[in-house]
Amino acid sequence: MEHRNPLLPEKPGQKFITFGEIMLRLTPPNYEKIRVATNFEASYGGSEANIALALANLGVDSTFFSVVPNNSLGKSAVRMLRSNDVHCTPVILTTPEETPTHRLGTYYLEAGYGIRASKVIYDRKHSAITEYDFSKVDLDALLGGFDWLHLSGITPALSPSCADFILACLRKAKELGLTVSFDGNFRSKLWTWDEARDFCTLCLPYVDVLFGIEPYHVWRDEDDHTKGDVKDGVPLQPSYEQQDEIFHAFVDRWPNLRCIARHVRYAHSGSENSLMAYMWYQGHTFESKLFTFNILDRVGGGDAFASGLIYAMMNGYKPMEMINFAVASSVLKHTIHGDANIIDDAKSIRALMNMDYDIKR
Repeated sequence: MEHRNPLLPEKPGQKFITFGEIMLRLTPPNYEKIRVATNFEASYGGSEANIALALANLGVDSTFFSVVPNNSLGKSAVRMLRSNDVHCTPVILTTPEETPTHRLGTYYLEAGYGIRASKVIYDRKHSAITEYDFSKVDLDALLGGFDWLHLSGITPALSPSCADFILACLRKAKELGLTVSFDGNFRSKLWTWDEARDFCTLCLPYVDVLFGIEPYHVWRDEDDHTKGDVKDGVPLQPSYEQQDEIFHAFVDRWPNLRCIARHVRYAHSGSENSLMAYMWYQGHTFESKLFTFNILDRVGGGDAFASGLIYAMMNGYKPMEMINFAVASSVLKHTIHGDANIIDDAKSIRALMNMDYDIKR
């Protein structure tokens, strides 16, 4: 019998929308360090934009909502998304009166190589999206007609107005009956661990599909006890049994959760990693294959994992196919320059997920 995903309504052509910041990315060529670079390669990216772009390339009706300055940089970022079949009609191009500093956020990537890790420098404070008054947005008009909303824990860290808007989107999405996915995506350069955990916990009652549980798989209960194994404020890579216990603790506390997934990375060097993933779905915890691979560009690997799982769920994949497709999607992204997975053929991802790989941890 054909497997049908119970998360999704029985109708074809799922329409996807996401909201977040798109930034200008500047990278020194040939793995150079920033302090000695004399030129930079320019591209655009951002977690939610990466997911919208990856899904659009795989044929999903995908829309991105954001706020960018009405200048050449903002228009260029939107043009890049449109060239990848992402609908950008809701994107707001602001004036200096609406966003005084009137700028597009920027980040600098110093790509790692071998034993040298990558390094990111943000220059996104007071970007257009952080200064916009989101109370002017009609959420019924924005979200009406869509089936799936994806949000992340990065955007609410940008400003109080962004945080308020994220919560408003979550409430409206549930009112309208959308499937909601959320990726915690902790960024220590934007806010503290406690701030991330406390805000993301507010989001969980509205979430159906949960990614990136790092910001809040360590939470405080009513007696102020800490849950989860941590070293220097960072969750340790779990075993299957540990992850299963964490997943069930989440579901017990938030029974609205229908699927939880996280990928696990083993960094052998800055140029070679292994990836696998765990997923809780329909009452069971599933463990993916482990893939070992060389890295061309690591940025966006988590977004490729999320977009891969969303695509697999939208297309009725069986649980093990879902999680293996998501990991294979992330692995392929590591072979592509730029933030997003531009693979436009799901067959290529399925072919990789069906290959045998040597286990290396």
